[in-house]
Amino acid sequence: MMQALFPQHSAQKPLDRLAGRPGASASCIRGAARFSRLLRCLSGLVLATLLCACGSDPGYSSLPAGSSVLAFGDSVTYGTGAGAGQDYPTLLAQATGWNIVNAGIPGDTAREAKTRLPALLQQHRPALVIVELGGNDFLRKRPAAQVKADLHNIITQSQDSGAITAVIAVPRLSLLRAGIGALSDADIYAELATETGVLLLADSFSAVLSDEQLRADPVHPNARGYQVLSEGVLEGLREAGLL
Repeated sequence: MMQALFPQHSAQKPLDRLAGRPGASASCIRGAARFSRLLRCLSGLVLATLLCACGSDPGYSSLPAGSSVLAFGDSVTYGTGAGAGQDYPTLLAQATGWNIVNAGIPGDTAREAKTRLPALLQQHRPALVIVELGGNDFLRKRPAAQVKADLHNIITQSQDSGAITAVIAVPRLSLLRAGIGALSDADIYAELATETGVLLLADSFSAVLSDEQLRADPVHPNARGYQVLSEGVLEGLREAGLL
């Protein structure tokens, strides 16, 4: 690649021609030599940049057992639709050994939740915050831009506390698409990931609500659904290097 960008002979040949040309001044020859050295320097710089980009690790360091984690969300985080101990935060804690606080409140919206987050961050000082919110906002037909702004506020609060922040993408409910098993994540979650750098846990929740065998009702997983959701969250965290 470097030969294509900076052919080794391209600077030397003009220098040779200039040095052998009758009447060539010493200053011209020195200028050509400096230009040649500049090209070689730029070549090395580009190579170093490419090697750094290829070798960089965008992941996180793993969190040890006992780490404080905040699961922040609505009824899906709480575990509505399944029995005690079958919610995804409990299943995640069992799989990781993390100390996970279930801060899910049924019916909560992103607009309301942003006001209760500061106290939770202060109390638990989590190393990781997993946000699952937006579904109730969509059910109340709030504009996507407003939901996104509230989620952005929540993400910023979490990141500013020093916590690694992950967001479970939520589908925008469509009874038609749910009926044919084709729910997909609302677009705002990918946009938020791009804008804030938050870790996006995509597709798992949409896949659960697209499968009637994994649902307790149109908006909540059943026990098996929470198991599948927790496995999806685990996979995303593992791929990011947190496990």
